[in-house]
Parts: sequence; C-alpha cells; structure tokens
Amino acid sequence: MRRLTSVETAGRRPFPGPGPCTPVEQPGTSRLWHVTLSVAGVEAPLREVRRGLEQLAHDHPFLLTSRYAGDHAEIRYWEEARDLHDAAAVALRLWGEHRSTAKLPPWEIVGLEVIGRDTYRQRVAQGHGPAPATPVGVHPF
Repeated sequence: MRRLTSVETAGRRPFPGPGPCTPVEQPGTSRLWHVTLSVAGVEAPLREVRRGLEQLAHDHPFLLTSRYAGDHAEIRYWEEARDLHDAAAVALRLWGEHRSTAKLPPWEIVGLEVIGRDTYRQRVAQGHGPAPATPVGVHPF
C-alpha cells in the first residue's frame, strides 16, 4: 500500500462518525475508491495528448480509461487508499507528477470526483454511472 507523506492525519479520525455511510471496514484498512480526474488547458495536438495518456497508462496500469480532446481529458481509475482524503491526495498529484515523464500537456486539474466502491456500484445499477462495458484504454471523446 502506498503511504502518503503529504497528508496530515494527526488528530483526524479514520472514518466519519455514525451515519448511513459509516464504513464497515476496520479503521486503517484499505478501501477501493473510483476516481475521475478532469484536466483542461490550451489546445494541444491530439496525437501528443493521446501519446501522453497512453504513456501514463503504461506507467500506471491501474488506469481504467482515459478520454481526451485537444483541450481537455478525463481519467478514470480505481485507487486503493485508507480513506477518501488519501485517495484524493494521490489523484491531485497524479497529473503534475507525471506531466514531464509522460510528456502530458501543461493542463490544470479542473475536476475531481472520488467515490467509494458501493456508491460506484449503486450509480451503475441505477444507470447513472459509466456502463460496465466502457472500453478500457485511451479514447477520444
């Protein structure tokens, strides 16, 4: 399991208090989080955007799917983390940390959604999430 050194956890409870969304896992155990990271910026050649996203997927096989256009992209993947804070922190660093190694466009993060596995499954079951047959890989919008 990856440890995040930039996330301050001192004094923070591992999970929220009682309520309908209280996790059943024991504190400190890893959970799966579905992450959707949206980035956008100045128009870049489609070929370079695709190549950069393919390199990112090669470097990090956890990547499920990426969709892209000349001025924006969306990356979806599963992250294993102790809590939402850790999953979000990893996601917020993903683009910047791999911008140079994968030769990604100098875009900024414009959106982030991190949801638990149960919420993801519920959305898909209700027809509000991506279809389970969404092709894995890098695809144009």
